[in-house]
Amino acid sequence: MKGAVYSFVVTDKPVPAPEFDPLTLAEIRDAQVLIADYVLVTPSVTWPGTELPQFLAAGTRVSAKLELLQRTGSFKARGALVNMMRLTDDQKVRGITAVSAGNHAIATAWAAQIVGVPAKIMMINTANPRRIELANSFGAEIVMAGSAKEAFAAADALVVNEGRTLVHPFEGRLTSLGTAAVGCEFLEQVPSLDAVIVPIGGGGLIAGISAAVKLINPDCLVFGVEPHGADSMHRSFAAGSPRSIEKVATIADSLGAPYAMPFTFGLAKANVDDLVLVSDEQLREAMRLTFLDAKLAVEPAGAAALAALVGPLRDRLAGMHVGLIVCGSNIDTDTYHRYLSEQ
Repeated sequence: MKGAVYSFVVTDKPVPAPEFDPLTLAEIRDAQVLIADYVLVTPSVTWPGTELPQFLAAGTRVSAKLELLQRTGSFKARGALVNMMRLTDDQKVRGITAVSAGNHAIATAWAAQIVGVPAKIMMINTANPRRIELANSFGAEIVMAGSAKEAFAAADALVVNEGRTLVHPFEGRLTSLGTAAVGCEFLEQVPSLDAVIVPIGGGGLIAGISAAVKLINPDCLVFGVEPHGADSMHRSFAAGSPRSIEKVATIADSLGAPYAMPFTFGLAKANVDDLVLVSDEQLREAMRLTFLDAKLAVEPAGAAALAALVGPLRDRLAGMHVGLIVCGSNIDTDTYHRYLSEQ
């Protein structure tokens, strides 16, 4: 059985709104059990520092889900492993491929090693050096491409010519079942949450988390946050169907998906209460605050939820108990220092 081909197409033409079966709590729990021996139940903590309250409206409380402590350094390990463990025997023999600027490549290489599946992963030349190093460390064949478009074209060719299965970086039911576990864990650990803020790249994380949150506590608000330079989900919500952007322009490269896709868009549209945008400077300030106050060194994507809370959502969430998804942190020290030094 060959995997699906997901071509990289940048277009402003409308895509029909997707029809899909919503996730169920039972299948989310089944996915949790499937990968339980390999992934971590990451901690959720009350925000530990003393600096943050001065940036918040009075009475706002903050808890953080530390998914940066997950295997491979990001939430991506969950969805990648669910996909890998649901491969047929024939698919395992033929192997898999993936496209990524970093975190998905690392997670897919790790998951392929766990299951014993040959992996040929396309990474983009602009990927952070630390992410390339980590992806290589798990034994996958890493092939560098000049652009995302070239990487997807090469992966599509592997699907057609070698029969490999493409493990998409964010689209699909299996991926969403993996990320839904983050939402389940968070509400089990902190059942008093009034709202959850989730970073958005392609939408795989918020698709799963929002579905789980609304199944467990429909009254808990779910907000998505995107960088101004990578707002494909904003455009998709406005249009009512998945849309693309012309280019990605943000320091949060792991949130830099150039398009939305039907299944993840459908889940997000059904379960997310609202979306907000943050600037690169807001991301840098949130990185600084996370380091100084919580003693965590995060990549820009890992600070996006905090940037939204102290920025566009500050007054809207006044007095609430807010949950932040700290989605990951795979960044080299030179780049981290440069981002924090820039004004």
